[in-house]
Formats: sequence, structure tokens, C-alpha cells
Amino acid sequence: MTDYTNLKLSISGHTATVTLNNPPAHTWTMDSLQAFKQLITDLNAKDDIYALIVHGDGEKFFSAGADLNNFSDGDKGHAISMAIAFGEAFEALSAYRGVSIAVINGYAMGGGLECALACDIRIAEAHAQMALPETGVGLLPCAGGTQNLPWLVGEGWAKRMILCGERVDADTALRIGLVEEVTAKGEGLAAAQTLAQNVAKQSPVAVSYSKKLIQAARDTPPAQNLIHEREAFVKLFDTKDQREGVQAFLEKRKPNWQNK
Repeated sequence: MTDYTNLKLSISGHTATVTLNNPPAHTWTMDSLQAFKQLITDLNAKDDIYALIVHGDGEKFFSAGADLNNFSDGDKGHAISMAIAFGEAFEALSAYRGVSIAVINGYAMGGGLECALACDIRIAEAHAQMALPETGVGLLPCAGGTQNLPWLVGEGWAKRMILCGERVDADTALRIGLVEEVTAKGEGLAAAQTLAQNVAKQSPVAVSYSKKLIQAARDTPPAQNLIHEREAFVKLFDTKDQREGVQAFLEKRKPNWQNK
């Protein structure tokens, strides 16, 4: 592993934890976005890492998104570069082969919320606040927000948050499907670690295949995905983990996954 700008990486067992660390609000920069993309690439190459947790340092901010000073001069060229960097970073996160879990431990605004939206699962602490406020400053979400948010909460709530600038708290986020769990303040990371431990009990190869199929439902007709589902099922029989999983069950022991 290498050093990652404004990011802290720790690994415990089969879980990697990334802490967003650009005080005071953990805003994203060109360097940190490129570093985040590289970090995902590095984790994808580590066969023994099955889950990724993302959270903000401290207890006030997950991430406030982009620093608007980046766009104050109206430089379109710089805007293009930043938009591409945001897109590439969070598309890499969405495509991460393992399970990604966002712990929204405070304010998640703009590109901060888009980072969480790119994760597979979102846990919000009780004091969390979430918004995509870009249209209020003459911009729009450019890192997947207009696509990922309506998939989770429906078109109506997506329009309330993006077109009306509505901010939601943790309880509202849970009710509309923006997050899957709400914990007390300071307990989100422990909840995410419990989920990550559950991930480690599953075949990492089967998880990766299943994740791709689940996400394919967003843009591929079910009839086509059903074919791919059966193909992936059969393809698993070429893996060591399939044989290990079945044998471990029959022998009443825990499987020893190899991610192969």
C-alpha cells in the first residue's frame, strides 16, 4: 500500500477501513479523489480483503463534498477536470469487487453524500444530515447523485432533495430508503464492522458475482439478467470457493475462503 492524500487506510482481518481526513469538513480535492480511485484499485488487488468501510474522521462531518473555492473563478476547464475526477473515483467505488459500507457520521453534503450513494450499504448515525444542495449554488450533482439517489429513494424524494434543496435527517433517510440502518452517535463504525464480519462469512467470489448481478438490474432488462444469473451460477463451479463452501457445509465446519 501507498500513502493516500487526505485518506487514512487501516486493515483488520478481511476488512479495510478508509477514514476521510481533510479537516475541518473532509472536502474532496483533485488529489484526494485521484488517491481514492487508486486506493480502490489497490484493494481490488488484495484477495484477502472482502469489505470496505468508509467514514469521516471525528463526529461532525462524513464529508461536505467539494470545496466551492474550486469553482469560484468560473474556469470551465477546471470544472471538467473535477467532474471527471469525482466520476472516476465514485464509479470505482461502486464497482469495487467487495462490499462497501458508508458510515455517515455527521454531515454528508453534495459530493460527500454521492460518495455514500456509491457504496453498497449506508449506515447513518442519529445526528447525521444529508443533502445534495448543488442547485442552490448554480451547480448540480456530477458524481452520480442524479442517478443513484432516485434508484434508492424514488423519483419524488430525489427531486425534493435535488430540485428543492431539501435536507434529510437520519430518521427520514431510513424511512425513504436512503440508508439501511440508523445507530446512536458514535456507534456507526461498530455496526459497519459487524456487517463486514458477516460479509467475511460468505464466499467472496459468490459475493462479487452477486453484486454485479444486483447492480445490473439498474440498466439491464430482467430477462437478460436472468440468463446472466444462471451463467454466473454455473461459472462458480470453476472456483475453489464453490467446492470449499459445499464441502465445509457437509462437514459442519467453517469454510476457508480463498477468493478463487
